[in-house]
Amino acid sequence: MRTKRTAVLAAVAALALGLTACGGDDAGEDTGNGGGDKSFAAGSTMERLNEAQAIKIGTKFDQPGFGLKGLSGEPEGFDVEVAKIIAKELGIPEDKIEWVEAPSKVREDVIVNETVDLVAATYTINPKRKERIAFAGPYYEAGQNIMVRKDDTSITGPDSFADGTKKVCSVTGSTPAEEIRKYVKDVSSQLVLFDTYDKCRDALNGGQVDAVTTDNVILLGYIAKDEASFKLAGENFTKEPYGIGVKKDDAEFRDFVNDVLEKAFADGSWQKAWDDTAGKFGAELGTAPTVDRY
Repeated sequence: MRTKRTAVLAAVAALALGLTACGGDDAGEDTGNGGGDKSFAAGSTMERLNEAQAIKIGTKFDQPGFGLKGLSGEPEGFDVEVAKIIAKELGIPEDKIEWVEAPSKVREDVIVNETVDLVAATYTINPKRKERIAFAGPYYEAGQNIMVRKDDTSITGPDSFADGTKKVCSVTGSTPAEEIRKYVKDVSSQLVLFDTYDKCRDALNGGQVDAVTTDNVILLGYIAKDEASFKLAGENFTKEPYGIGVKKDDAEFRDFVNDVLEKAFADGSWQKAWDDTAGKFGAELGTAPTVDRY
């Protein structure tokens, strides 16, 4: 009798052990929180970040739909979600991401000075920036546009600044600030620069400037929050490919981020990131851009 009972208990124990080892159906599911079980090349940035189980990411804190500091105290938006996808592929949980504010004028600096590990911040890829840092991507293509007060019919596009009477606001160190210089008659009197677009919006609302110019999706975020006050004036007049900024000489990490982006394009996580954030403001995501592996 004792022998039979012992055999039964042993069989039950063996079954339980087998289930534990297999992990069951639930244990094998991806929780979306990353993990430390990934393997990367020795000495690579990926290995360093994975082993540290921490990453510092630069983004904007003032741009609705892309990087806006929310009620939680953390930034929210499309750039933020794309950065989370990268962190997840590094095996780093979301709660181990340190978000660092990266306004336009300091984005290259925080990469070069290693204040952050990467930047995802409506960061247009251009040759001048490539002199100091490298880009993975693009992961989105925006276009520069102009936001005016709702009742303004005098501004219909960038050519409206040619007569020298209208003031336009943008952000120091941004591609839109450089682009609009081509259209204004007198830069010193017409172009107003701040460190954030929130200040430009406030200046427009208060009548200190006549327009704000930056990428269309950023402006659509502001309009979505106050449709009674603002509108777009005309069509997009540039193409702005957004990339992920990384250290200039870290080709291995850039290739890794490019791989992650292409995977996100294919598996639907890129589309979901858009639908949950900037897509709510009416802008179209379009087809996935072709990653530039320069």
